[in-house]
Amino acid sequence: MSLTQHRIYLASQSPRRRELLKQIGVNFGSLLLRSDSGRLPDVDETPHPDESPETYVQRVCREKAAAGWKIMQQRNLPPFPVLAADTTVTLDGQIIGKPHDRDAAADILRQLSGREHQVLTAVAMARDGQCELRLSTTRVTFVELNEERIRRYLLTGESLDKAGAYGIQGHAATFIRHIAGSYSGVMGLPLCETAELLEHFGYPVP
Repeated sequence: MSLTQHRIYLASQSPRRRELLKQIGVNFGSLLLRSDSGRLPDVDETPHPDESPETYVQRVCREKAAAGWKIMQQRNLPPFPVLAADTTVTLDGQIIGKPHDRDAAADILRQLSGREHQVLTAVAMARDGQCELRLSTTRVTFVELNEERIRRYLLTGESLDKAGAYGIQGHAATFIRHIAGSYSGVMGLPLCETAELLEHFGYPVP
C-alpha cells in the first residue's frame, strides 16, 4: 500500500497537534465538530473523585478516541484509524486545569513559578473496537516569575485554553529552566509515542 493510501483521523481541533502530525508527514483528516464548543461529544472531562492525574488523562483520551470513531461512523466516513490525545498539568499530585479567564491563568502561573511540575499527555488510537494508548510524562521546571512578567505574558493571549496556562512553543519558552521528557508531549502530542501507535496500526512512519 502506498503512503498516499494510508490515512488517519485526528479527533482534536488543536492547531498544535495538527502541526506536529504534519511535521512527521502523517496524512490525516480532522474530525471537526459542527458546534463551537471545541469539545468532542460524550466526553466527560471532569475528574472523578480520588482519580489520579495519570488515570484521569488516560480515561479522557480513550473516551475522545472512542467518540471520534463514533463521529466517523455517524458521518459515514471511510474507516481509517482515529487518533486522540489529552494533556494535563500536575503539581504536587494535583491536576492543574485550563484557566477560564486571565485571573485564573495568573494564579496558575504563580503556582508554577520557580517549581517543577509534570505534564502528562496520553495519546490513543482507535479502530473497529480496538484502542491502544501510550502515556508521556515530562518534568518541567520554571524560573521564578514576578508579577510584571506574568502580566506581560497574559497580554499575549497564549495562556487561555491551555493546560497549565502556558504554551511551550510560544513566549513561555523563556520560563523553562529545565525539561526532562518529551517537548512535543508538552505541546500536546508526544511524537515518539504517536509513532509507536501508527506503526501498531500499520501506518509507516519515518
